[in-house]
Amino acid sequence: MTNDQPLGSVIQGSLSKGLEVRLHADVSVEDMRVGKFLVVRGVRSHFFCMLTDVSLGTSSDRILSNPPNPNDDFLIAVLAGSSTYGTIQLAPMLMLTAEREKQQAIFAPNSSKTNGKKSATQNLGSLQPQSSADMELLPVKTIPSHFSQVFDAKETDFRAVFGWEDDPYRRNFAIGKPIDMDVPVCLDLDRFVERSNGIFGKSGTGKSFLARLLLSGIIRKQAAVNLIFDMHSEYGWEAVSEGKQFSTVKGLRQLFPSQIQIYTLDPESTKRRGVRDAQELYLSFDQIEVEDISLVQRELNLSEASIENAIILRNELGTGWINKLLEMSNEDISMFCDEKRGNKSSIMALQRKLERLNDLKYIRKRCPKNYVSEVLQCLDGGKNVVIEFGSHSDLLSYMLAANVITRRIHQAYVRKAEKFLQSKNPCDRPQPLVITIEEAHRFLDPAIVRSTIFGTIAREMRKYFVTLLIVDQRPSGIDGEVMSQVGTRITALLNDDKDIDAIFTGVSGGQSLRSVLAKLDSKQQALVLGHAVPMPVVVQTRPYDEQFYREIGDIDWQEMPDAEVFAEAEAAKMDLGF
Repeated sequence: MTNDQPLGSVIQGSLSKGLEVRLHADVSVEDMRVGKFLVVRGVRSHFFCMLTDVSLGTSSDRILSNPPNPNDDFLIAVLAGSSTYGTIQLAPMLMLTAEREKQQAIFAPNSSKTNGKKSATQNLGSLQPQSSADMELLPVKTIPSHFSQVFDAKETDFRAVFGWEDDPYRRNFAIGKPIDMDVPVCLDLDRFVERSNGIFGKSGTGKSFLARLLLSGIIRKQAAVNLIFDMHSEYGWEAVSEGKQFSTVKGLRQLFPSQIQIYTLDPESTKRRGVRDAQELYLSFDQIEVEDISLVQRELNLSEASIENAIILRNELGTGWINKLLEMSNEDISMFCDEKRGNKSSIMALQRKLERLNDLKYIRKRCPKNYVSEVLQCLDGGKNVVIEFGSHSDLLSYMLAANVITRRIHQAYVRKAEKFLQSKNPCDRPQPLVITIEEAHRFLDPAIVRSTIFGTIAREMRKYFVTLLIVDQRPSGIDGEVMSQVGTRITALLNDDKDIDAIFTGVSGGQSLRSVLAKLDSKQQALVLGHAVPMPVVVQTRPYDEQFYREIGDIDWQEMPDAEVFAEAEAAKMDLGF
């Protein structure tokens, strides 16, 4: 069966509940997969639809009460298509209308120009977009008429909706292919970095691989500069591939050596893994504020009273309040409480529990230089930064460092954005920054989201040219207001009903997509919906393999001798004062 043969006819439906299609007799219901991309050719419009459900129907209840013998192939064949048939449910997502005044711009030069309903439909069937600028896809505001024919989507349909990677008008990146076709499905990266985005899926579904795919596309297309908090050391140099046999895949530094700088909070761990020319990064107690302590309140087992007394200490002792608190004796604390009305037991508990921060290898009482400023200089220079945590992969270390660093970088971007808004000079426009965080629900929990810098960034919607890339397996743990601001959602398999509900927060027509999400394969399949794609689509995600390295990576560097690589690394260290 070719793509030009109709699969079925629209028999009923509504704009809110979708379309019901009866399959033709020669079409097997087993060929219909949830998430499939289909096209309904109406009289005046094409309707691009997603298949959301498959069912069986009969013309008479007598057939159900007296079914044919399984071995009676002749009777089964007689009943098939007339008395027994398959039906599918379609959710219309976009429509393309053949407006007469636009036909010259939309259709191929050799399209027919005859008038009448029939010729309009034929022209739609021969759609050949010349570029993304030629297409005007509209939201669905009507439905096709009875008995409109349903077809498999062709390559031209996918190009019309999702574009193509070499489009000269857009920064498109192929994230994968449809589940039943060898056609790329592209994200519009300019729209992708305009808002915060999320990659979701239960453990083991390949969220980190998806994140590396997207980050590679952003770097290759130069859509934004990236700051990646690499909790498990999977993005920088290399990562372990999932599977029965042990193997590794290349990290971003190997693919884009001239565009990636790795910083490490655990230099010894980084060296043991053979990572080249990673820079050390340390934080001092002077850089930690009460808001950072409040974020890890649960990990440090601090009471609300201790946080309130931390505010008193900060107000009285200034930015170095943690160093001064840790140096206080019991008598000093008593004197302070008598003078400033602090609570002695709460301050002593705070002092005792902040001692745990001394165990973190990247924490210093005072730093000889500002390492966060170095990170910011890299980002300003267009370099993407990966911050590795090494053995500091516990939540206390990760949440504290990520919050401290992000808050300072965000403050710098706020100043840049305000300068640009004042000057209107394109040279002052900050380059968009995408911050990647894992275990995002820890930062965006409803109880603390308003006190974290990540909650602020997610709600600002690129007001200051900073957005988030959230990687998480528990979207239900993320504040609902934040989830409603997530622009593009790339979701692998989820089983928990609460997590599935969270994915469709703020998404119109989300109920029809629940069945699609629940039926994904456990590996290399994802539902993509939101700001960066014209309509929801299920994709077989692009393999992260040698072919991908050749297509996306920096080929010139791969042939550079190791001696030159290390010489460049030593020169960079000398430039930075190491």
